[in-house]
Amino acid sequence: MIRRLRLYRGEGHDPYRNLAVEQHLLETVEDGCCILYLWQNENTVVIGRNQNAWKECRTTALEAGGGHLARRLSGGGAVFHDLGNLNFTFLVRDADYDLDRQLSVIAEGCRALGVEVERSGRNDLLAAGRKFSGNAFYHNMGRSYHHGTLLVDVDMGTLGRYLNPSPAKLAAKGVESVRARVVNLKELQPDITVEALARELSAAFSRVYGLQVEAMDESELDRAAVDALTERNGSWEWLYGRPLPFQFSCEDRYSWGELRLELQAEAGIVSRAAVWTDAMDWSLSEKLETALTGCRFTLAELCRRVSACDFEGRDDVIALLKRQDI
Repeated sequence: MIRRLRLYRGEGHDPYRNLAVEQHLLETVEDGCCILYLWQNENTVVIGRNQNAWKECRTTALEAGGGHLARRLSGGGAVFHDLGNLNFTFLVRDADYDLDRQLSVIAEGCRALGVEVERSGRNDLLAAGRKFSGNAFYHNMGRSYHHGTLLVDVDMGTLGRYLNPSPAKLAAKGVESVRARVVNLKELQPDITVEALARELSAAFSRVYGLQVEAMDESELDRAAVDALTERNGSWEWLYGRPLPFQFSCEDRYSWGELRLELQAEAGIVSRAAVWTDAMDWSLSEKLETALTGCRFTLAELCRRVSACDFEGRDDVIALLKRQDI
């Protein structure tokens, strides 16, 4: 039974630290307590635990734009966060987990600002028939969280640019995102702001549970534990090194011959490279296959390995890779 409500408002916009705080709050939430964590990330694509990063977003474009790729503990699809988005997380012991009640907090908070909300399936919240909130869930060791996005005034152009990779070049295992028509709440109610929504969610939290809300302070967190999780969240192994094997291929025809490049990657590393070509240079295939095997699957590293090879058409192969939305 919930006897205590606590509200923690994240202070920074670093996705790796914000997700670390979320996990730490989950691991330390007390019996009979429900924590509402409100937080924001800046210029970030967050993918589900079992998603392939390259399948879900244009990782090179994201990095070039100063953005971040982050991976969360929960399942579900890829989402884009900027400062026009407010993220929420409800954290409780399993016995107190109540999805309907938690969603009622979101619905009441939006309704107080003039937006009527409806549920769609298990994971989405709609306003005017369009999705403004995607939800995901995580349960472990007797504790649970339910978190989601709230699109207030997100840059839809950037969202579309990062979350729409080329679908034809990569065959990957893992969960894929389901795309849906989305809407900013500000489009429906121009006066809505992130701060106003945060205030109304806090008030709705109190009304729905019938208890006063106590503010949490950062000093209550275990800094060393959060720092360790932050480091993990930003590591290559966590972001790209998941055991999700995939195949990548690309091809084109040039004056010097036709070339098809096929790569098998495991844990983000090229484990096998095959090059098929009718070029006159008989050593081209062997040079490229040797260079690319063991390479991290990033555009920069692939191009660096190709650039180190000496063969006619080297610049063409680099240009081919750069066109693939890696």
